Amino acid sequence: MNRSMLWAMWKLTLGSAMAVLLATSLAAQQPTTPRNKYRPAAEDRQNMMDQLGIKALRPGPSPYESAPNHANYDEAAANPFPLLPEVLRLKNGSEVTSAKMWWEQRRPEIVEDFEREVYGRIPKDVPKVTWRVAETNTATVASSAVNGRHVVGRVYNAESGEDMYMQLWVVTPADAKRPVPVMIMFGRGSMPPGRAGMFGTPPGSDPSPAEQLIAAGWGYAFLSPYSVQADNLEVPHGGIIDLVNQGQPRRPDDWGVLRAWAWAASRGLDYLETDKTVDAKKVGIEGVSRYGKAALVTMAFDTRFAVALVGSSGEGGAKLHRRNFGEAVENLTDTSEYHWMAGNFLKYGASEAVFGSMNAGDLPVDAHELIALCAPRPVFISYGTPENGDPKWVDQQGSFMAAVAAGPVYRLLGARDLGTSDDYRIEKMPGVTVGLLDGQLAWRQHDDGHTDLPNWKYFIPWADKMFGRK
Repeated sequence: MNRSMLWAMWKLTLGSAMAVLLATSLAAQQPTTPRNKYRPAAEDRQNMMDQLGIKALRPGPSPYESAPNHANYDEAAANPFPLLPEVLRLKNGSEVTSAKMWWEQRRPEIVEDFEREVYGRIPKDVPKVTWRVAETNTATVASSAVNGRHVVGRVYNAESGEDMYMQLWVVTPADAKRPVPVMIMFGRGSMPPGRAGMFGTPPGSDPSPAEQLIAAGWGYAFLSPYSVQADNLEVPHGGIIDLVNQGQPRRPDDWGVLRAWAWAASRGLDYLETDKTVDAKKVGIEGVSRYGKAALVTMAFDTRFAVALVGSSGEGGAKLHRRNFGEAVENLTDTSEYHWMAGNFLKYGASEAVFGSMNAGDLPVDAHELIALCAPRPVFISYGTPENGDPKWVDQQGSFMAAVAAGPVYRLLGARDLGTSDDYRIEKMPGVTVGLLDGQLAWRQHDDGHTDLPNWKYFIPWADKMFGRK
């Protein structure tokens, strides 16, 4: 998406003064860390395969049903693995029967498995982020006066003498009498799928999330993921992973791009905790598609986030890995997506390796446990319909099954789940536009495409109810 299109969308939402501020800052969004050697994605992935002793990886299925290697879309063949890992059973076999056991024993086990095998660990030597307000302005959103600020976070690696700059835009109501809840939304700079309704109001659609939030007395923040980490690991690219590693390849359990984006959201929350107009105990995270994955990872690992709206996140997000439907583990280990995950994740797509062949059934964890890490905090899982553009590829049913299987943890911690039975194998999704919105774990499939825009008008009152605001 070119800069002129971004400019037009910002004008629709923020008013011309704020639009000038944000559009002129777009040029600063790409990190500037210099590198001399180019390492393409295929070479980087091969380096990780060599580290792990992987000789070959299985190819992922195609999303196109006309292709000879198309993904499975037959529900009868979708569940080849009989059981998911038991979310409330310790590795020693003991059942988790109390909140104390969850927090002190089981949750740390699950976190360790996700960090080591799936999303990677945040290095201990990541430099501190120093935030400064670069510019402020006033504008009108949803007929209300707002205060906006462009906030820049500098990350400086003293060892290499190189730095990069994270970009955050914060907007809050000008007339608020007390601190307001804020949603951090992944966007800006790399327009992901489903964001057309984020910045303005397309004809015939709902108001943008920004307009709905301001009208409801919330604030919002746009975090530019590409200002933190490009959607690849190619060198030179100047992202946080490269900055910390000084151009060297990752180790097998180092963080991938999803975890880097989640880290950035946490650093954004660090800034919001210093902003007196923001209720830092009521900050949420939102994203669609790959940014839906990042939003769920953010919520799972950082318990300071109070609420999440996870849109069409699919494989690597809310979708069960142990599902033969749509996108598969082998797609996440492909050259185009492997960078989202820890290097160790490649093992589960290996067809020939020193440790033998592994698949999704060998993963120590699955998506239901990622959702469970968010408990008891409120999580709203959003999908659209294949008929209108949210492809079967994202596996809406497999994500619903994961939410069902996370329910016992919510109940153990005194929260409400979806209100279904615990048998994820037989539970079917509610009808389109039928929301399960009575508990801290919520689900709604809207009747539009690869976007969460139609669910914002349900998410905001649901979140207000969870916060006791209305």
